[in-house]
Amino acid sequence: MDVVIAVIVTLIISIPISAAAASAYRKKVVESKIGNAEDKAREIIDEALKTAETKKRESLLEVKEESIRTKNELDKEIKERRAEAQRYERRVQQKEENIDKKAEAIEKKEASLASKEENLAKLREEVAKLNEQRLQELERISGLTSDQAKDYLLKIVEDEVKHESAVMIKEMESRAKEEADKKAKEYVVSAIQKCAADHVSETTISVVQLPNDEMKGRIIGREGRNIRTLETMTGVDLIIDDTPEAVILSGFDPIRREVARIALEKLIVDGRIHPARIEEMVEKAQREVEVMIKEEGEAATLEVGVHGIHPELIKLLGKMKFRTSYGQNALKHSIEVAQLSGLLAAEMGLDVRMAKRAGLLHDVGKAVDHEMEGSHIQLGVDLCRKYKESAIVINAVESHHGDVEPHSLIACLVQAADTISAARPGARRETLETYTSRLKQLEDITNNFKGVDKSFAIQAGREIRVMVVPEQITDADMVLLARDISKQIEAELEYPGQIKVNVIRESRVIDYAK
Repeated sequence: MDVVIAVIVTLIISIPISAAAASAYRKKVVESKIGNAEDKAREIIDEALKTAETKKRESLLEVKEESIRTKNELDKEIKERRAEAQRYERRVQQKEENIDKKAEAIEKKEASLASKEENLAKLREEVAKLNEQRLQELERISGLTSDQAKDYLLKIVEDEVKHESAVMIKEMESRAKEEADKKAKEYVVSAIQKCAADHVSETTISVVQLPNDEMKGRIIGREGRNIRTLETMTGVDLIIDDTPEAVILSGFDPIRREVARIALEKLIVDGRIHPARIEEMVEKAQREVEVMIKEEGEAATLEVGVHGIHPELIKLLGKMKFRTSYGQNALKHSIEVAQLSGLLAAEMGLDVRMAKRAGLLHDVGKAVDHEMEGSHIQLGVDLCRKYKESAIVINAVESHHGDVEPHSLIACLVQAADTISAARPGARRETLETYTSRLKQLEDITNNFKGVDKSFAIQAGREIRVMVVPEQITDADMVLLARDISKQIEAELEYPGQIKVNVIRESRVIDYAK
């Protein structure tokens, strides 16, 4: 126990002693480290001061070098600018010198111009005086005043201008005609030579041949009952006269006349002629004519090569077989116009089918113009609109007589084809009164012009020859006169084709041998 206590006491006493020793040792170590750190710090500070001093000196040197370099550059730039300023100054001085010289030259020119103006003013005065003297002398020599002389000169100039304008018009017209005629002839001749149609001259009567003259009595019937029934059923007059073995059917409506002809021929073949049989044959003939009308319309569309036309329009085309205009069959005319329009369209690179369609339907109104009020043009337009034809066809129908402005080249081609077909020699017949009236109007128009001596319509009205008074109409006036006559004829007359205006001026010298 005592030992343990001794050990504990020893430990208690040794612990503070060892702690004190350890503390003293640590203090010593720390102090030595602090001394070493201070030494190092002093060394670092010394080195830093040395480095800073070195950097400072280097920086000062660099600043000095930079300032020296900058100064040199500034000096150089200042020298260059001074040199440039000196150059500008020299240029300005030279310009000032040049300006001074030019100003002196201008002053000299102004002085010279002033003197020249004075001289010109004097010369103008002298010229004016001389001009007055010249005019007075000219008036004295010529016996004309200045106004009269002006009128004389103006007349000379007017005559020259008129002559030159006439020559120019003649040259331009000749060139235009050459070109137009060449192209037109190519197109028209090419079209016409491909289209040759025969037209039968139709009238308002039909002749039915009889096997013998005894048949006339059977047609008349007891107390005329057969002929009355036939006339009542058909609306056609039967003319039974002294013409051997023939009966004449007279009627304005060609379809009724055709029905009567067919019915009468069937009755003659059958031999049984009485009112009941006449009614039966007339009904059969009407059905046959209706079938014929449809077939003729279809044949016309096939001949031309136009398809898709409304069936009612095809029937109307077939009815045109029995319609004539100036003796020209309306259906044949329409077919010919369609073919010509198609050929002309092919020559010009247009739609051939549309041109044929417009040409075929252009006169379709003639099929109903004796049944309905209105011109065949308006009726044709209404029919085409009713059966949904195209705007091009409607415009061609509406404008083919020039009443309405054509809106397409196809409408113009239909106009041309219609004129070609109508103006073809032998295509149409005119009454003597219409023909002579047109010739008289043609001569009256030309005789009303000043300077015309006589005029003669020749070649069936296709040419008018105008004899002028040589003393009143010059060669230059002839060109203008022919042009004026042509314009007035176009404005006042209606005619197929064209009329040639031939102005003739001749000089005659007469002497006598004694």
